[in-house]
Amino acid sequence: MTAAQPADGTGDATAAPAIPEAPRPEASTLDGLLALGRPLVIAHAGGDQDHPHSTLYAYAQSVAAGADILELDVQLTADGALIVQHDDTVDRTTEATGPVADLTLAEIQALDNAHWFVPGLWGDQSRPAAEYVFRGVRGGIIEPPAGFGPEDFKVATFREVAERFPHHVLDVEIKLQRGSGGEEDPGSGIAAAEVLAAEIAELGREESVVVACFNDEVLAAFRQLAPTVATTPATDELVAWWLAGEALDPRYRVLQVPFTYQGIEVVQPDLVERLHSEGLRVWVWLSGTDVLESREFYADLLRRGVDGIIAGRPTEAVAALAAGS
Repeated sequence: MTAAQPADGTGDATAAPAIPEAPRPEASTLDGLLALGRPLVIAHAGGDQDHPHSTLYAYAQSVAAGADILELDVQLTADGALIVQHDDTVDRTTEATGPVADLTLAEIQALDNAHWFVPGLWGDQSRPAAEYVFRGVRGGIIEPPAGFGPEDFKVATFREVAERFPHHVLDVEIKLQRGSGGEEDPGSGIAAAEVLAAEIAELGREESVVVACFNDEVLAAFRQLAPTVATTPATDELVAWWLAGEALDPRYRVLQVPFTYQGIEVVQPDLVERLHSEGLRVWVWLSGTDVLESREFYADLLRRGVDGIIAGRPTEAVAALAAGS
């Protein structure tokens, strides 16, 4: 399958206007943020419940709302570019179809990454066309929001996000792509880990990135490549710690855990207390856990003592934090 071109067939409606420098967070390194001694708001994919998933527009909006950290997923294109992309196909957010691994950077960046965006309904392709409020901005068919341009609605590269928001810590998840049999391929994750490690070093971002991956093999490979960059445990290691009491690597400072796991509500006060007793912070991710993200829900998480919320609605998470401070 091949990527579609912009709907109007033009290639010159891509230059974004000058955008004011993003507001600076209280600290620009992971250690600096952890030293603040308060819970942190981590914008999941730029706040994917309120803004088009993983777009530069979404990240800018979450920064303006006061998010401390930007969360993003990365994987490689067919020509080896490290892009900010959750799924291993372009089907759910763009007007095209096909595996990311089969498309070049140029093909992917020609797409409209907000084509299927409806607030609160990531990837719902059943709505009336008028509800897809940003459809066509990427191709120059409709006017972008004030202060933004068509480029802010494309699939961005890791480097573009890192350079656009130089003072924000990035919480990066390495994604695995699927092989011909439909199984996840650790080799694709290791290849992405190699590029990620190199780009972190080139950008001087060693102290302002924390890396995650569900696959233990991929995470171990990244840690060999970038031993000074903070990481959070992969699934097997985390489950072994949780269920069997196995010791975690003492270099970890943050654990990223799901709100629920296989139907079990993970984020309970005793888990948080256990983590804190081991000198660790707990960040909670919510995607795929079937919860309604709201200011009240975020406030409940804060009452449970969590140290970070990976929020799909950063504006509401910031408001919950402010109300409880």
